Amino acid sequence: MHYILVAGGVISGVGKGIIASSTGLLLQTLGYRVSCIKVQPLGLMAPAEHGECFVLSSGGEVDLDLGNYERYLSVTLSGDNNITLGKMHKRVHDLERKGHYLGKTVQIVPHLTDCIQEWIERVAKIPVDGSGEEPDICIIELGGTVGDMESAPFLYALTKLRHEVGSKNFSTIMVSYVATVHGEQKTKPTQHCVKAIRSEGLIPDVIACRCEKPLEESTISKISLHCQVGLDQVVVVRDMPTIYQVPHLLHEQGLVPLLLSKMDLPSPCKSLAAKGAAKWESWMNLTLPKSQADLKIALVGKYVRNLDAYMSVVKAVLSTCYCSMAVTPWTTGKINLRLTRHDVRLEHAAMHYRYNLKLLLINAEDLEPEAESQDPDTYRSAWDSLASASGLIIPGGFGKRGVLGMMLASRWAREQKRPYLGICLGFQVAVMQFARDMLSMKEADSEEFRPDSREPIIIHMPEVDRERMGATMRLGLHDTVFQPGSEASKIRALYGGSNRAHERHRHRYEVNPQYVEKLQSMGLHFVGKDTTGQRMEIFELQDHPFFIGTQFHAEYQSRVLSGSPPYLGFIAASAGCLDQALKEQTAKGPE
Repeated sequence: MHYILVAGGVISGVGKGIIASSTGLLLQTLGYRVSCIKVQPLGLMAPAEHGECFVLSSGGEVDLDLGNYERYLSVTLSGDNNITLGKMHKRVHDLERKGHYLGKTVQIVPHLTDCIQEWIERVAKIPVDGSGEEPDICIIELGGTVGDMESAPFLYALTKLRHEVGSKNFSTIMVSYVATVHGEQKTKPTQHCVKAIRSEGLIPDVIACRCEKPLEESTISKISLHCQVGLDQVVVVRDMPTIYQVPHLLHEQGLVPLLLSKMDLPSPCKSLAAKGAAKWESWMNLTLPKSQADLKIALVGKYVRNLDAYMSVVKAVLSTCYCSMAVTPWTTGKINLRLTRHDVRLEHAAMHYRYNLKLLLINAEDLEPEAESQDPDTYRSAWDSLASASGLIIPGGFGKRGVLGMMLASRWAREQKRPYLGICLGFQVAVMQFARDMLSMKEADSEEFRPDSREPIIIHMPEVDRERMGATMRLGLHDTVFQPGSEASKIRALYGGSNRAHERHRHRYEVNPQYVEKLQSMGLHFVGKDTTGQRMEIFELQDHPFFIGTQFHAEYQSRVLSGSPPYLGFIAASAGCLDQALKEQTAKGPE
């Protein structure tokens, strides 16, 4: 097994995950099998601060960077590919309880660090690309920054791993931020972080310099000199119009040949090399801007101040649409987008339909009547933004805050005949609003928000634990069965006319089966249900251009080279070319 470590310095959220994913993609295009591991020393983190909780097919709730790996590399990872300090401590504790250490004193070194190393070596060999073959290379991303207290055991374990497998089988990419202060590019922080990682016993083979603009030759020379690396080992990763162009940037600077020259890797087989070359050609074609016209899409949610909380949703849209970002006031952190609160200018061409997409971020609370009395200008601005959109997405979320605004937005899309895609909570709020309007159920509500509701249209799933909140939801990959009579359904056609959809879930509430017949009698058809036929998975509104909700999160399985069917249909409907999309997807047939 060959390992590539991607570590960071100076600041966190500098783009290690994108660089790791891009490196893996470039290795794949040469014909190598690649796996990824994310080391997250902090463990549990607040999604509103650090980004979404990504869900795997196995049901594991993991760091959002695993979503980047799956999207770029088209692999399926497991919960074991996400390592946290808590997992490692628990593993050591369980081994000790079983008498594994034979009464010895259990210490950080060697017991915890050996546990980390053994975990990495075991997981690195697990097939992830569906071939059943062991990967050739495992990319390990170390979260946070070198020098963090939480990272110390991992750095020790990785140093020991490098020593045991040998430098020919272990390379290190050090990602550092090069700041520009008063027009001068500063290299001192990079020098210090390289010094820090060297002191831990790890030698950088590549220094990836993150920066807003290209580095000057003198800056590159200074980093090369003071960090004791060759000029070719300093890779400049400047801000790009889209993160999907980062592989192009690394390819132009010869990152992979540089890594391969330092690693004892055999040549890949010809068939995989040919497949990799075809993948690279597809990637090149999909990420070249060829825009036609503007298309406005509204995203109404409660976490819009940190778009990382909706990363998979945004990526699913961008898997249908190629995007480049304009520079505006504030950043969202890991995915390095510069966005304003309500209005995000995305200059990109649809991968399939080549449109410039303008994503309108709308705080759901700003659409509520209470906002009109408290801040009339913000209220009017929010509704004006929504009214200007060609389509509306309402993503998932938890808690009552902003739910009324989401419900009102779903009514607007339904009544104005605008394309609507509701995901998880977006699915539930649309059902609640439909029941209030069309069934005269004025108190229709969710047990999540009103446990004593007399008209609980959304109920707690009976098999889910109501007391424990952690990892007790319906999680992971589950089948959705398209119902008899749904042959003409738009959403079914988007899945190629398949009898089933295989998508990932993350929810603990569902539509109350008692009201399904009434809802369907008014035109809200549940065209997809779970395998028991009791749980509603997909609704589609009759006599509407595109009004669809899914209880599952289709965005989790969206890939850069293979967009998610519901998102593909939604963008096509918003652009006025749904018929074309339906024909294309039907022609492809079931996956």
